[in-house]
Amino acid sequence: MTIKFTDGNWLVKKGVKIFSPAALYDYETGDATLTLYAPARPIHHKGDTLQGPLFTIELSSPAPEVIRVRFYHYKGAIAQDNSPAFAINEAPEAVAARAPVQISEKDGYLVYKTGNLSARVRKNPWSIQFFHGEKKLTGSDHRSMGYIQTGDEGAPEYGYAGSRARVYMREQLSLEVGEGVYGLGERFTAFVKNGQTVEIWNKDGGTGSEQAYKNIPFYLTNRGYGVFVNHPEHVSFEVASERVSKVQFSVAGEYLEYFIINGPGLKDVLRRYTGLPGRPALPPAWSFGLWLTTSFTTDYNEEIVNSFIDGMAERDLPLHVFHFDCFWMKEFHWTDLQWNKEAFPAPEGMLRR
Repeated sequence: MTIKFTDGNWLVKKGVKIFSPAALYDYETGDATLTLYAPARPIHHKGDTLQGPLFTIELSSPAPEVIRVRFYHYKGAIAQDNSPAFAINEAPEAVAARAPVQISEKDGYLVYKTGNLSARVRKNPWSIQFFHGEKKLTGSDHRSMGYIQTGDEGAPEYGYAGSRARVYMREQLSLEVGEGVYGLGERFTAFVKNGQTVEIWNKDGGTGSEQAYKNIPFYLTNRGYGVFVNHPEHVSFEVASERVSKVQFSVAGEYLEYFIINGPGLKDVLRRYTGLPGRPALPPAWSFGLWLTTSFTTDYNEEIVNSFIDGMAERDLPLHVFHFDCFWMKEFHWTDLQWNKEAFPAPEGMLRR
C-alpha cells in the first residue's frame, strides 16, 4: 500500500492533515539522552498551549557513532504495542564500552554528539541536522517530521499493509545533489533506489516486480551514512519520489523510531548497522559454493537430474549443492512429503550416488 500524503510541493491530499514540530519549547537531559518537547504551533502566550499536539523527540545513542531518534505523538502507544520487534543490541558490556555522549547548547542550537556523529537541533524554526564532524550528512528540516491524520476523524486505527489506519508518523530526511540511495533489502528494481517507492512488506511476488521476499528497512548512501527504521511492521519509503530531495518513510501509529548510523566508509556503516540487530553465525563452507536447482516447473526426473550433475563434473564446474524443487513430489500431493516414484523410483540410491 503506497502511502503518499502530499499533492505536489504546496498542497496535501484531500482528507489529510499534517502536524509538524514548529519550535523547541522545552528540553530535558538524562542518562546520555536528550528529550525535546516541540508543539505544532508557535507559543506566544499560555493560551497557545491549549490547542494542537505536543511532540516528544528523544535522542539517545545505543552504540558509538549511532544516534537513535524517537518521535512520539502518544508515547503510551508503545506500552500497548504487543507486536514483534527488532531486538537492539544494548547489552551491558556494549553500553559500558560506548563512546561518551556530549550534550551542549550554542548559538540557538542544542548539540547531541557521539564520537564524530552529532545531531544539531535548531530551536526556532524546528529542525535536526546530522553531521560527521563539520560535514553535513542529512537532516530533518522544518516540517519534515509529521503526525498525519487521514480519512474520518475519531479514534485512531492502526494496522499493517492494507489496513484502515488513519494515523501515521512520517519523517523526511534530506538528500544532497548527486546523492545515491542503496539497500532496503532484496530488490529486483534498479540498484540505485532514487525515484522509487519501496514497501517494506514481504510478499511472494516473484523476481520481476517491485515486491520482494526479504525486505529490510535500512538504507545507506554514498555520503557515508545509513538509516535504520526500527519497525517490523509495514514501512513505506518514498526515495526521492514524493519529494525529489528527500527520503520519506512512514508507519501507522503514534510513534516512529529510526537510527542515523555514521561511516565514513560504507563498510563502517554496515558494520555498525549489523551490530544493532546482531550478526548471524557464519554459515558452513559448502553454503558459499555453487548451487544448482531444478527450478520450479521444470520437467525433470532421476535421469535428467543425473545428467545435470554429471554435466557439471564433465565441465569441471565445482558443484556444492543440488536443490530439488517441489516436483520431487507427485503433482497435487504437496503435503505428502513422499517422493514421486514414477520420476524417482529409487531416491535413496540416487542420493547416495
